[in-house]
Amino acid sequence: MQIAKNTVVVLHYELLDIDGRLIEKTDEPIEYLHGGYQGIFPLVEEALDGKNAGDSCRIRLEPDDAFGEYDAELVHVEPRSKFSGDVAVGMQFEGTGDDSGESVIYTVTDIAEDKVVVDGNHPLAGRTLDFSCTVAAVRSATAEEVRHGHVHDPHGHHH
Repeated sequence: MQIAKNTVVVLHYELLDIDGRLIEKTDEPIEYLHGGYQGIFPLVEEALDGKNAGDSCRIRLEPDDAFGEYDAELVHVEPRSKFSGDVAVGMQFEGTGDDSGESVIYTVTDIAEDKVVVDGNHPLAGRTLDFSCTVAAVRSATAEEVRHGHVHDPHGHHH
């Protein structure tokens, strides 16, 4: 079966930086609903369209094709008193990014005596990446998966 709109695609992938260093690799394959459901980067979805199980591809993702440009305005230095309990580098929390009220996930990147640095950028923002994948399987999506816009596990509905 060829990858087309409303098919479920099962992939093994590697994500590398432009120097070929491995950033992430699947141990188990991932699944996504193909056809514009935002389950995978649009450029990857475009490259996979029409492929079959066993096919491979490699796609160079510029920042705008992946996690966006780095936005220095999403980095904030906050008073430590704003944080309750133990705060540690790597902790994440949800906040608003700007006047739009849009939700942003912030990561604590540094802690000084009375200050905490938080960054709302994705860790890979601003980076060019190489996405390599091999199609493990392709199947027709169920009507329920298409209605919900995502893949369900073998036991039915999954969010």
